[in-house]
Amino acid sequence: MALLAFDLGGTKLATAVFNEEGEILSREITALDKRKGSEVGELIVKNFLSMRDAALLTGNEIKSIGICIPGIYRQKTGTVWAPNIPGWDDYPLLAEIKKVANGIPVAIDSDRACYIVGESWKGNAQQCSDAIFLAVGTGIGAGILIHGTVLRGSRDIAGAIGWMALDKPFKEDYIQCGCFEHYTSGEGIAKLAQKFANETKEYSGVLKNKISEEINCHDVFNAYDNNDEIANKVINICIQYWGMATANLVSLFNPEKIIFGGGVFGPAVSLIAKIKEEAAKWAQPISIQQVSFEASALASDAGVYGAGFLALKTLSEKK
Repeated sequence: MALLAFDLGGTKLATAVFNEEGEILSREITALDKRKGSEVGELIVKNFLSMRDAALLTGNEIKSIGICIPGIYRQKTGTVWAPNIPGWDDYPLLAEIKKVANGIPVAIDSDRACYIVGESWKGNAQQCSDAIFLAVGTGIGAGILIHGTVLRGSRDIAGAIGWMALDKPFKEDYIQCGCFEHYTSGEGIAKLAQKFANETKEYSGVLKNKISEEINCHDVFNAYDNNDEIANKVINICIQYWGMATANLVSLFNPEKIIFGGGVFGPAVSLIAKIKEEAAKWAQPISIQQVSFEASALASDAGVYGAGFLALKTLSEKK
């Protein structure tokens, strides 16, 4: 018996087959290659069929499917809003998968929810009833576990903390992605470095040979490691915002752990101690002393493990 897990991102689809103990039996990663709309749904269906057939050849029958999506899953309608996938404003993903699943149960959830349940299942949130996964990549979101249950809100949008208000006055730049995400997501870090590079007349640092519009997040972290003045300025701003945001989460939810993941944490893992130091200035003073700030144990696999757990939980509920 096997579980099939999909982790859909803005640029790739990760697919894995798990056993009930949470061990990965097989996996593959497929680039989206600018697919959009129904093309992405068709890719998931194609991968389902190929992984199902391959599992059968090894004596493992797929019994349940879990899907992690980069946006909002509307449980009442079975549809998905995913801003990084063109045409997925209200995509009927559940119906598409059920057409070929042949009665196999299917569960879908947001990436932020999958990240925290993945960490709770096989990562750094094991044995935690109250924990938060702060996912910082192209965007920013938070998976929030309260008394062992994922916090969802009235319409499944809880955890969209890219829109956390951390600065004033309001700027038009915040409309598309929110204040917090504007400054400290992967794209935000790159744009802030580009802005400073354009504004700094006398600059001879690591980023000087890059056209400012070509600077990306990884360039900034590489420059930071080389004590570049613009990179230092950008990353110090990020530490302040990450500290303020996590302080707010600590004060609101009193978690046991805040777990940092996503593509930026990666290179930003070394900053976690500084982020907690900043958070301690702003947070409820007793709660901040009780919480642990940690890097994700699952790193880029957090979403696929979360999808695997969705499949396992759905199968258990069917029995």
